[in-house]
Amino acid sequence: MSSPLKPLAAALAAVLTVAACSKGGDTPPATTTPATTPTAPAAYVAFDVNELDPSIPACQDFNGFVNAKWVAANPVPGDKTRWGVFDVLREKSLETQHALVEKAAGDKGASGIAQKVGALYRTGMDEAAIEKAGVEPIKPVLAKIDALASRDDVVAYLTDSYVRGQPSLFAFGAEADFKDAKRRIGYAFQSGLGLPTRDYYDKPEHAAIREGYLGHIVKVLELAGVAPDAAKKQADAVLAFETRLAAASFAPTDLRKPENQYRFMTFDEANKVTPHFDWKAFFTAQGIALGDGFSLSQPDFFAAVDKELASTPVTDWQAYLRFHAVDDASPYLSKAFQDANFAFYKQTLAGQKEQEPRWKSVLGTVNDQIGMALGELYVAQAFPPESKARAQVLIDNLQAALKKRIENLDWMSDTTRVRALEKWSSFLPKIGYPETWRDWSGLTFGDEGYYANIQAALRFNHAWDVARIGKPTDRLEWAMTPQTVNAYYNPTDNTINFPAAILQPPFFDAKADDALNYGGIGGVIGHEASHGFDDQGSQFDAQGNNTNWWSDEDRTAFEARTAKLVEQFNAYEPLPGKHINGQLTLGENIADLGGLAIAYDALQAALAKNPAESKTSIDGYTEDQRFFLNWARIWRGNVLDKRLEVMLNTDPHSPARYRAIGAPSNLDAFAKAFDCKPGDAMVRSGEQQVKIW
Repeated sequence: MSSPLKPLAAALAAVLTVAACSKGGDTPPATTTPATTPTAPAAYVAFDVNELDPSIPACQDFNGFVNAKWVAANPVPGDKTRWGVFDVLREKSLETQHALVEKAAGDKGASGIAQKVGALYRTGMDEAAIEKAGVEPIKPVLAKIDALASRDDVVAYLTDSYVRGQPSLFAFGAEADFKDAKRRIGYAFQSGLGLPTRDYYDKPEHAAIREGYLGHIVKVLELAGVAPDAAKKQADAVLAFETRLAAASFAPTDLRKPENQYRFMTFDEANKVTPHFDWKAFFTAQGIALGDGFSLSQPDFFAAVDKELASTPVTDWQAYLRFHAVDDASPYLSKAFQDANFAFYKQTLAGQKEQEPRWKSVLGTVNDQIGMALGELYVAQAFPPESKARAQVLIDNLQAALKKRIENLDWMSDTTRVRALEKWSSFLPKIGYPETWRDWSGLTFGDEGYYANIQAALRFNHAWDVARIGKPTDRLEWAMTPQTVNAYYNPTDNTINFPAAILQPPFFDAKADDALNYGGIGGVIGHEASHGFDDQGSQFDAQGNNTNWWSDEDRTAFEARTAKLVEQFNAYEPLPGKHINGQLTLGENIADLGGLAIAYDALQAALAKNPAESKTSIDGYTEDQRFFLNWARIWRGNVLDKRLEVMLNTDPHSPARYRAIGAPSNLDAFAKAFDCKPGDAMVRSGEQQVKIW
């Protein structure tokens, strides 16, 4: 997701689907009646049943029944590491964006956000100028690193790198205070690693990846002008340095726990953790008022950083800072740097065969740096007001279904139920795009060079972000652009968010029957709302504060049920010998199960108002069946084995094909719809069946 503080945002926000890799990875990653739609014209097919594979029994492998034909006919393109419904819609969104940026880039007389979008895109597409510049754009930063002579110099460089919006070592930014969500505070968060997780630094199964990373470091340093022998020595120092940082870092599963995301300290307390790094001086340099403190979110990690400041030779610090400065800049430099970046992060880590077209990578940069400005242009062209109104009806209906479920839970006490309903009533749904667009005045792009414009954007975005520290949290602010095919829930402001680009077929189709819409966008809406009550979201109250609002008995009952869901997904084996981590993916699996159940209830409420429709079938399938068919359809897709392996280690989402079957197999309504029997693979019954919300 798009956020100035990506590690914390990823740990906090529960998104529908996310990218698997940080550097160089693909950017991919919810009713009663949505006013029952008129019968569609005969020529229009909202769901083509010819795509189903009747040779695969629905009760044995529902994903295969719905998606096997499509998967076989749609291999992963050479410039991708996965290909599915989300990616198809992403391509559609990119085509719209492409037209917008090309128009803006061609209009030298443009003003406002169009000028900024056009200038950044235009300089990014000027390959001749980028190639001619070579390594020159990064040389001023390299000179600063070369000049470091002491520990104090290293600290000064680190501090300045944040002012420039080009952070080294740890993440820093503004987020809501876990204990007082109405205000924003500063968060310092573990980061600084080039490999996906801590396990990649010491586990035998990742030895080949480590070797590839070491070679990548050497290559990048050589491109920056370091002699081959020196580059190899420096690369060894970088890998050893990161290995020590990794040992002090939390694994992804542990990082999902709120207690590992937040540790409020006064500045004096923080300085005791890092006596060689003065946080008061750091805040002052960023232009931030000190206030009463901030979150030093992982004290053990920062203690390890301080140990490095005290004992690691300056030359090793220079090697680490030099490599990451160039590596981070590589996508914006000449082809040799871009190729090196692709070779490791896309090919070695994820298995991608070929680079995507230049315009897509530059457009990705526009989205990374000024995505909300481009979003304003996108919404004006691609998202009519009536789409927002239709989505609101669906959300209202799903919310009603969720409330009814909470009211009728047989395992929750009345005391906890009151607090759950209080949280439910405080949900803030946001649809399509922000009510108030971000102000980009003060950001200036010119034609002097792509990397110069990137530096301007990085500095501007950092200053904008940290200026929010000490100010009230704005629940109307978005952390995802309208052109993003995704959705998310944020526990610290208790909002559910649905960008414009996801409100299209097969998720939402104004011409389709209710069942398809409830099985698609209805499931998404229910999914995001259920995140408010998953293993992580349930630890935040109606105001977004991290506090316990449960009785001990209810929490025990909840965790007993979620443990069964962990066990279910632990048993899935996407690659030989490699299983899904049911604990890492628990929040998303809870949201899928709750969201699908809620969406089904909402469909039944809609059909009850139109009994004739509930008894009809379309193309031989009942409304209940079409509901589940569309749920499975939105998860169809292919993924390369290398990308999948990284996902299993890092991604809090289960692989798509298991999302198609995981939740339905726990629902009696699915078994009834397809006449499945106990013992069928798609029927979990008795102690195996998971029921939560």
